[in-house]
Amino acid sequence: MTAPYASDPARARGRLVPEEESTFRSCYQRDRDRIIHASAFRRLKHKTQVFIEHEGDYYRTRLTHSIEVAQVARTIAGALGLNAELTEAVALAHDLGHPPFGHTGEDALHVLMAPYGGFDHNAQAIRIVTHLERHYAEFDGLNLTWDTLEGLAKHNGPVTGELPWALADYNARHDLELHTYASGEAQVAAIADDVAYNHHDLHDGLRAELFSTDELAELPILKDCFGAVDRKYPGLNYYRRRHEALRRFFGVLVEDVIVFAQQRLAELDPKSVNDIRMAGRTVIRFSDRVFQDLTVIRQFLFDRMYRAPSVVRMRAEVTQAIEELFPYFMAHPDQLPKQWRKEVEEIAGETELARMVLDYIAGMTDRFALQEHARLCDGKLSVAGN
Repeated sequence: MTAPYASDPARARGRLVPEEESTFRSCYQRDRDRIIHASAFRRLKHKTQVFIEHEGDYYRTRLTHSIEVAQVARTIAGALGLNAELTEAVALAHDLGHPPFGHTGEDALHVLMAPYGGFDHNAQAIRIVTHLERHYAEFDGLNLTWDTLEGLAKHNGPVTGELPWALADYNARHDLELHTYASGEAQVAAIADDVAYNHHDLHDGLRAELFSTDELAELPILKDCFGAVDRKYPGLNYYRRRHEALRRFFGVLVEDVIVFAQQRLAELDPKSVNDIRMAGRTVIRFSDRVFQDLTVIRQFLFDRMYRAPSVVRMRAEVTQAIEELFPYFMAHPDQLPKQWRKEVEEIAGETELARMVLDYIAGMTDRFALQEHARLCDGKLSVAGN
């Protein structure tokens, strides 16, 4: 941390429940460590990005994705003089709120929760780290610093309009100033997410044989990357060739973010982290040229990967699992685990029950959701059962 606009742990905004500071870790390091040791973080191992967990051992999971995002984020933060520990904490926690089955599961839960306040994975991440993780004697959640929570809530920009209920609930107790932009560290975590998934979705799509290396080599940015590899390593093995090209693609994205951010920071000349928050625009982002090229690549991924017939078929199957589990638990809350059933007795009304069921299903791994669906919905028990 060298820049005047970096988040300084000595000036952190504190925790909702005051605690004694560690003698050998900064508050941001402590946040990062609590996230790594959280139950929700471990469950990311069995939550997927695009492919469902049982489809293959080599595809990215939410856990491997989060680790890749944190690695990219630390690199960019270091180059820009930002606080690497806060950046890493936000990067590692940014996907905690994702339900099973990736965006497919999120879409299904959003529809099911429409009468009860909807579903938003960023808001659910806040709910997890402020309420659902229950390991500490003095508080629910992880009691993270305001700075880390702010980064989780608005790393993609200010949160305006009607707030997701889970975020509104916490923000009423601990104002995260949702109308402003986030710190530079949180913005780095957000752009690192884009870098990581643009890179690894291409890699996973190749492994799944949803498109060919030759098709990839015709896309913007990648065409130059393959050309550079072919000039330096003529006749290179097929698998090594595409790995080298994707490695260069990865490097192009990271370098573009760093160089363009340095230019924007020089123009803004921020003297504090609040100058970044009040800049009125995202400071850490891709250049316009690379952003336009990535738009073409994202459309290619959408057409050839996210909407591939095999992926669409699996999306339909897992959507059905979510659509049947949710009403089942609404009708049979006594089938929730023992520690959840105790809270059922205290809730008041259908909305609170729906939000409890949401918390339970959203926390499931792909594997467990499929197992529970087979056990509860495909057997003798049914939504219309006794």
